[in-house]
Amino acid sequence: MTRQMPSNSTTRPTHTVEDYLMTMHVMERDHGEIIAARLAERMNVAPATVAMTLKRMERDNWITGTGRKAVHLTETGRAAAHSVTRRHMLTEWLLASILKVPLRLIHDEAHGIEHAISQQLEERMREVLGNPQVCPHGNPFPGSEKAISSWIPLTNLPVGEQVIIRRIHEYAEDNPDLLNFLIENDILPGVSTQVTNILPFNQTLTIHVNNREITLGFQVAHFIFAERPTA
Repeated sequence: MTRQMPSNSTTRPTHTVEDYLMTMHVMERDHGEIIAARLAERMNVAPATVAMTLKRMERDNWITGTGRKAVHLTETGRAAAHSVTRRHMLTEWLLASILKVPLRLIHDEAHGIEHAISQQLEERMREVLGNPQVCPHGNPFPGSEKAISSWIPLTNLPVGEQVIIRRIHEYAEDNPDLLNFLIENDILPGVSTQVTNILPFNQTLTIHVNNREITLGFQVAHFIFAERPTA
């Protein structure tokens, strides 16, 4: 008897393409466009490799605009990008809240699992996990961007204002050394902090976290978001 394959097996992108699509989703969400030249940096691969992958993706109708400065997700590509992003974030929650995997490991572990999750399992995970709007690092699920709209990068805060850290951007998640540094210094969603010093001449700021002073470069602090407490 021939085994029937899942209904999405012929339409789901390859694992490599899903990795590209997830990165493209973040670029489109944050910047409104997907710059081909920046993909090589974000994917940590050679520009020639990106160019070949983009050509295949355009051939398969995930994107348009190959050969131009910016590429664009097709309707099909955007749906696939949102799907793999949701599966990644749900897997992070499963690992963190149910399996108690350390926060520093869940991002990379989720990358090894997200591609195998079916639509049916995704829906069940959403139900069991309470339909979260953000991942454990505070980044929004596709369609839930409004939930984070009031959160402010640390670089935009004045000295002395008490805030609560809510989000570590995907770009910081993708840097294991940086993510480990933030976790080891309790720079995590839910932690109270305040900026105690800003030095524009050397592009650093200092924050007070759990009775410690921690200095961050602007480039890092820009990817850490906080919320002003409600009155």
